[in-house]
Amino acid sequence: MVSVGGTAEQLLSLEAVLSATGGEAVGTEQAKKTFSFSSVATDSRNVSAGCLFVPLVGEFQDGHAYIRSAIEKGASVVFADTNHRDFIEQQIAPLAAEKGVVIILVAHTLYALQDAARAYVAQFPNLIKIGVTGSNGKTTTKELLKSVVEQKYRVIATEGNFNSETGLPLSVFRIRKEHQVGIFEMGMNRVDEIGELSRVLCPRYGIITNIGTAHVGILGSQDAIAAEKKKIFSQFDDSGRGFIPEADAYAEFLKQVPHGLVQSFGKTTTPGVSNIENLGLMGTRFDLHSVSITLPLAGEYNFSNALGVVSLALELGLSAEQIKTGLESIKPMSGRSNICEGSFTVIEDCYNANAESMGESIKFYGGIARPAGTRKFLVLGDMFELGEKSAEIHQRMVSLAWNSGASFIFLLGEAFCDAGETVLAGMPAVEDSPIVLMERSSADKEIDGIATRLCHMVKDGDLVLVKGSRGMHLERIANRLIALSGGSHD
Repeated sequence: MVSVGGTAEQLLSLEAVLSATGGEAVGTEQAKKTFSFSSVATDSRNVSAGCLFVPLVGEFQDGHAYIRSAIEKGASVVFADTNHRDFIEQQIAPLAAEKGVVIILVAHTLYALQDAARAYVAQFPNLIKIGVTGSNGKTTTKELLKSVVEQKYRVIATEGNFNSETGLPLSVFRIRKEHQVGIFEMGMNRVDEIGELSRVLCPRYGIITNIGTAHVGILGSQDAIAAEKKKIFSQFDDSGRGFIPEADAYAEFLKQVPHGLVQSFGKTTTPGVSNIENLGLMGTRFDLHSVSITLPLAGEYNFSNALGVVSLALELGLSAEQIKTGLESIKPMSGRSNICEGSFTVIEDCYNANAESMGESIKFYGGIARPAGTRKFLVLGDMFELGEKSAEIHQRMVSLAWNSGASFIFLLGEAFCDAGETVLAGMPAVEDSPIVLMERSSADKEIDGIATRLCHMVKDGDLVLVKGSRGMHLERIANRLIALSGGSHD
């Protein structure tokens, strides 16, 4: 699943690895003398010659079971938990000796991976390191920032959404001496994950896109989420600079840091921004120090993230013209507010969903003016990891949908159907009320039936928004609609 590196150069010496991880090297003296690895993998299927293999222990699988396979595929170094010592000495050591592999026994392979990654990052003291986190918009903001900053600097950035406790450490092993700026996304789904990632990267700059309710079912409260996201600033020295949205309810809390400075970004606080014009599906036009810029991503939420990027880019010394080039060259990522124009329009937003992102999407959708005689369709799928707030949040989304101007609303999943039954029972029946259809099952058969029904209903000029958590796999519906419309994902 994950591997990085691939060049012939050695990433860390044996001494550096042992110092960083507190590990114990097991192997022949010759193997220790020739110790080297040029890539890192946590999945044995992606191991190649000269690779460091890090077996992770999960809820259902123990990666130590794949060490033999990794060695046979060419791994030159392997981490292993000390509680697997007997297994290593009795079953793996003979093969490792034969192949010239060094086993590093550590207390915990995940934390050893993080510690080794931190030591690797420390080898690049001149790299300008930037972290990006938030409940929504992390990946889009990272891609915007990369597009802008690479107008002036040589940039390394997280690929895709490799932003987790394992993803970020793997990502930083891609840093090379030619890079001037590193932009890394930081996600979380448990307490102190952002703290751990910050200790790996030690960013000099950080952006928090917003404090929402994503993972509130895991962390327990929005206050806890804010405290966790704030840890992106925890490794700042006095030169550190953080950027947060001016209108966020936690702005004052986020600004209270022991070192560095955290400042706001937004329509009134990002320097030089004026003459803002909402272009609907075409994005947002604005001036930056008299330079006209058109952000080709629709929605207030995307514009807010762009202003965070502008604020940080100005701090890094980029010109308004460089920022314009970077912002205007960005394209929507698959599944994220991707507007597909054909005989009718599909807004595909199936990558993920929580209260804030879904609320913003519905509000944006509701504000889009359409030609007379055309209709709006709203397809909403369940949001996950909301804990005890799930019913309340889904009910709020149903109310927003009811008032969005949609002609037809499709509610998919147990949570949305429960919310729909509760909310709609109290709604007055009026002539222009939307028609609401519900389907509790997200199995392929039922989703295929919904897609078929929609394909028979939509007409030229209509607008369809498809929004839901990734686990609902609503791209099954969006792809059918896009194909029917003759549009594309580009």
